[in-house]
Amino acid sequence: MTAKIDKELCTGCSACIDICPMDAISLLDGIAQINEEECAGCGVCVDECPTGAIRIE
Repeated sequence: MTAKIDKELCTGCSACIDICPMDAISLLDGIAQINEEECAGCGVCVDECPTGAIRIE
């Protein structure tokens, strides 16, 4: 399982980047990107995202 970003909903606020314990999230062109090799699928970012742009799959 890994986090996925809905690019339509992501505002690039970086809340997920600041909270990710695996440092698996970065911004690219103002949109969050998940490094799936680093993502542990913990879901911390899902709870932190103010726009609901992240889900675990």
